[in-house]
Amino acid sequence: MSHFRFVFVVFCFTAVLIVTVYMRNVNNRLFYQLCQCNAERDQLKQDLGARQLRLESLINPASLSPRIPHTENED
Repeated sequence: MSHFRFVFVVFCFTAVLIVTVYMRNVNNRLFYQLCQCNAERDQLKQDLGARQLRLESLINPASLSPRIPHTENED
């Protein structure tokens, strides 16, 4: 009976170590993917901001004002 307990304890200890290593690998992979997504999001935000600035420089409000008909409020 003692031999069976020893084998069982060694088997459980080995299983726990394997599961621990697997969970650490999964955790590292998910952390890498999270960092990658955050970097991509930040890059897209910068690109969007640059495009918005470029669009605002192309559309000058001073050049649009003569084209837009002025409507006066009749109160």
